[in-house]
Amino acid sequence: MRRSFWATHVFTWQTLSHVLLLSGVTIMIVPFMYMVGTSFKPPPEVISWPPTLWPKQPTLENYASLRTAAPFARFFLNSIIVAVVSTLGIISTSTLAGYIFSKFRFPGHTILFIILLSTAMVPFETYLIPLYLIAKNLKLLNSYTGLVGPYLIMSFGIFLMRQNIGSAIPDEILDSARIDGASEWRIFFQLIVPLSKSAISALGILAFIQSWSAFIWPLILATEREMYTMEVGLSIFQRRFTIEYGSITAGSTISILPILIIFLILRRHIIRGITLTGLKG
Repeated sequence: MRRSFWATHVFTWQTLSHVLLLSGVTIMIVPFMYMVGTSFKPPPEVISWPPTLWPKQPTLENYASLRTAAPFARFFLNSIIVAVVSTLGIISTSTLAGYIFSKFRFPGHTILFIILLSTAMVPFETYLIPLYLIAKNLKLLNSYTGLVGPYLIMSFGIFLMRQNIGSAIPDEILDSARIDGASEWRIFFQLIVPLSKSAISALGILAFIQSWSAFIWPLILATEREMYTMEVGLSIFQRRFTIEYGSITAGSTISILPILIIFLILRRHIIRGITLTGLKG
């Protein structure tokens, strides 16, 4: 009788958890499917009621309008350059800083790390104007250097790498390398980086998403259309009195492809990296 009660109890919780997970997946995937479907709809069907998840007469008209309305190939290239350079910069600075904070002790170590983490709680809009004035004085408007600059350091990335390196790489391995005469740079490149591949993959996709989806900073810094990124370029179709939903969804579908491809390629490393850092909950 007691075993039957516990078996029923476990079955109920498993069923409930599956229902909740399925509901969450549905809530997330239905808007994505609607966006992709709308990108293939002709203009009259886009605003028809009731809305349909998939077009009755699929067309590439919305994708063709992207080429004629604006230089979206240039916008896509700008986004790729900004996202790739920013991701490489964040991975480099976060891995190096995470190694220092996890394996070295120096005066003010804890205070400096707390200050660094506290910057993650400050909204980007708070220091947006000072950043813009600095970029303007340095003549970095409408430049890749100006677009990439604010995204070269991520405080959460430093925390992520500190947690991973501190818990996944024993001090004994590093001490053995030092006894054998290895320099700190050699230890970093030949031990820390290879042993942190999973965490670096997780950080890479997070950094790529952050820089790829940035809107406010590119909107302010890029005053010339040739320097627009994908996110800013899509705003062209949102006019004062009309919104071209078909073109916007077509551009959004294209813009999400790089993130989706990278995630599918690195999904195992991403899940393992986040798990190793203790951020499972």
